[in-house]
Amino acid sequence: MPPAPPPCRRCRHNTTAGPSASTSSVSVSVRRVSSEFISPAMPRVTSLLPALLFVLLPGPNRGYFPEERWSPESPLLAPRVVVALVCRNSAHSLPLFLGAIERLNYPKDRIALWVATDHNIDNTTAILRDWLIEVENDYHYVEWRPQDELRAFEDETGPKHWNNLRYEHVMKLRQAALETAREIWADYLLVADCDNLLTNADTLWKLMSENKTVVAPMLESRAAYSNFWCGMTSQGYYRRTPAYMPIRKQERRGCFAVPMVHSTYLVDLQREASRQLAFYPPHPEYSWALDDVIVFAFSARMSEVQMYVCNKETYGYFPVPMRSHGTLQDEAESFVHTQLEIMVKNPPLEPSSFLSLPPKQPNKMGFDEVFMINLVRRSDRRERMLRTLYEQELSCKVVAAVDGKALNKTDVESMRIKMLPGYRDPYHGRPLTKGELGCFLSHYNIWKEISDRGLQTSLVIEDDLRFEVFFKRRLQTLLQEVTTHELDWDLIYIGRKRMQVDHQEKSVPNIHNIVEADYSYWTLGYLLSLQGAQKLLRAEPLIKLLPVDEFLPVMYDKHPVSEYMDHFEIRDLRAFSAEPLLVYPTHYTGDRGYISDTETSVVWDNETVKTDWDRAKSRKTQEQGELSLEAQNSGVLQSELENWSARDEL
Repeated sequence: MPPAPPPCRRCRHNTTAGPSASTSSVSVSVRRVSSEFISPAMPRVTSLLPALLFVLLPGPNRGYFPEERWSPESPLLAPRVVVALVCRNSAHSLPLFLGAIERLNYPKDRIALWVATDHNIDNTTAILRDWLIEVENDYHYVEWRPQDELRAFEDETGPKHWNNLRYEHVMKLRQAALETAREIWADYLLVADCDNLLTNADTLWKLMSENKTVVAPMLESRAAYSNFWCGMTSQGYYRRTPAYMPIRKQERRGCFAVPMVHSTYLVDLQREASRQLAFYPPHPEYSWALDDVIVFAFSARMSEVQMYVCNKETYGYFPVPMRSHGTLQDEAESFVHTQLEIMVKNPPLEPSSFLSLPPKQPNKMGFDEVFMINLVRRSDRRERMLRTLYEQELSCKVVAAVDGKALNKTDVESMRIKMLPGYRDPYHGRPLTKGELGCFLSHYNIWKEISDRGLQTSLVIEDDLRFEVFFKRRLQTLLQEVTTHELDWDLIYIGRKRMQVDHQEKSVPNIHNIVEADYSYWTLGYLLSLQGAQKLLRAEPLIKLLPVDEFLPVMYDKHPVSEYMDHFEIRDLRAFSAEPLLVYPTHYTGDRGYISDTETSVVWDNETVKTDWDRAKSRKTQEQGELSLEAQNSGVLQSELENWSARDEL
């Protein structure tokens, strides 16, 4: 009789047995045996069952025969990535940009750096060289292509001017980076401009997970501008579409097919279609303008590669490009503003640990004092504001705000404070809140210090504001023009909410970017003269108190409620406003992270009456609505800087 066949490895039962034997064998191997199937005559079987199962059941690395035993498989290596950097006149942005590259959550030994720089008039080459020397051993491969002989292209009018020679040169460099990536069998090519700040350390992994040939992380900017187009004309130019803003504002989230991405994007070189992509030379059928991003988008189209932009998260930030006649100073200040915008919702972005930065030299911009109001318990706001001011080289005196929450009715009466008879909040019909009381006293104390110290011009700012681009230069220019033209002023808003929206405010002849202020809310920031402070104090507001942003319009005779103004006989404050404004709130009603210490509080003399409704629907803290054409201050003289501060898509 021939020997029985060996057991089947897969099922561990004898191959000669019939179906019933097979089923029984499997049941014993993988199922717990119920006690009702064990007879009293089988006591030893139950005691031996655990041992039998241990022998028969394989562990994670145990087989039936010794040769079947194995160790778990090791994880796959991360895909190989070439990071291609083409930098020119980037000394102002490189420390932060390179720091962000260092902090990418990706194995550095799977990254190759391809770095080129040329035509610099700043310290870009030295910064890149020093950085590469420090990090070259951390990365898999480094290719360094400096060129210091030339400082400008032929017929170039300035460092921000792009002519055909410059476009062609950049396209050739990007093509060289692409060819290097292919030669070393890289899986991906990451293209990143040297002022794009990737704040999301997982950006590389997240883009790879989208499984797209060309995919870009949507980058934030101070404007509607971002690193993608939703429409393109038949000549290859930008076309506005209704699809753009919902994506840009993240009202729609996902990865979207678009005709163009630029600045920062990932190319999957494992895709067969990627072999047809090229930056240079342009495709034989290309007849549009010579522009590196348009040429590459056309190449993708002809290769049947769809470009995508992802806005599922916040991946990073970048500045709005300068006009062709801009200077390196303009670009550096615009980049600083990008840093400030990051700090509104994120921790400060730190520079590369391998680069040393010269210390900044803060000053007061010519003011006698710069006051910054901050509640002691709001250390997060204080730290953000101090860092924000430092990055702009501004110094300030931190003024501890009066904490309305700590005041009770006895405290108020001891200071001989009395509320304005008949005052009610115009939106909710409530009296003053403790927060509004503390806010008024905080500003009042500054007015008193200005008067006591004899400070001729002061800047007062609160701790929950964000600065506009070119803030320092625009404010200095405004102050200089006001002084040159000997404008008689007491107060100049630099941040407010305009409440009179029926008609234009009156412009000031011969002075750029200033109007006579009409009824306004908020005291985010304002300039105050010694004469203005004295006028406010002489009105004795503590014995007829109302919110500070209601009191100021009363004092310049623009409050819509005449009953309030009747309590103040002299209302001759000379009040103006910057136009456009130079500071805005960091948050508005309904925004994530919105907190109002003035409105979201309790009524000053009754702690049982809360005002938490402000969180959801207060019109006072909502963003300024779009003004009608009739109400826009279109007659104001505008400086060149205002043209560079536009918030358009392109």
